[in-house]
Amino acid sequence: MLRFIQKFSQASSKMLKYSFPVGLRASRTDILSLKMSRQQNFSPFPRPWLSSSFPMYMSKTQCYHTSPCSFKKKEKQALPARSPSTISYITDSPKPALYVTLAGLIPFVAPPLVMLMTKTYIPILAFTQMAYGASFLSFLGGIRWGFALPEGSPAKPDYLNLASSIAPLFFSWFAFLISERLSEAIVTVIMGMGIALHHEFFLLPHYPNWFKALRVVVTLLATFSFIITFVVKSIFPEKGHKRPDQV
Repeated sequence: MLRFIQKFSQASSKMLKYSFPVGLRASRTDILSLKMSRQQNFSPFPRPWLSSSFPMYMSKTQCYHTSPCSFKKKEKQALPARSPSTISYITDSPKPALYVTLAGLIPFVAPPLVMLMTKTYIPILAFTQMAYGASFLSFLGGIRWGFALPEGSPAKPDYLNLASSIAPLFFSWFAFLISERLSEAIVTVIMGMGIALHHEFFLLPHYPNWFKALRVVVTLLATFSFIITFVVKSIFPEKGHKRPDQV
């Protein structure tokens, strides 16, 4: 049996030498590769097309196959810088405007602060706080009217700008009209300030950013001071009167 296998291998090697046509002698590499494939597959017939087509197949595979490492890493695109928030523009406001605005907050903050210190609800102080808020609404309407009058102003004196400047005046007038019901009057002032702020930010966006920042601060602090007044009224007794549980 062993001699039969040796003879068979010698005969197959001779066939390999003469299997290629004239002028196309197979290289030693091709013959060795065919021998290895024959030994692995136990095929008695050589397949010369395997070695000749294998390099071409590998070249095509290399063209179509690309490892992830060969891709160039995409440069991270720089994200656009976020625009600063509106309140951050306060530092850009002129110093006189900043100091005058802070001083204008005193009539809003002083009444609830005094009532907290005395632990007493004082109606006259609450009324002065409401009256100052209503006057502030009139002031906001005058600012818009005056801003639209100069030539070259971005706010034209059209119906939109002039009518929106009168809107805070109606809230002010209505707050004084129902001033006997002080809580409802304070709510009217808060609503007027919120609507005026909405107009200045979205409907009429022509004011400078520092002015808008000051408007946000004033509106928030004024609203917070009114809320404190409501809390004081619900917790502490009114001046000159005692709560039923204290009698």
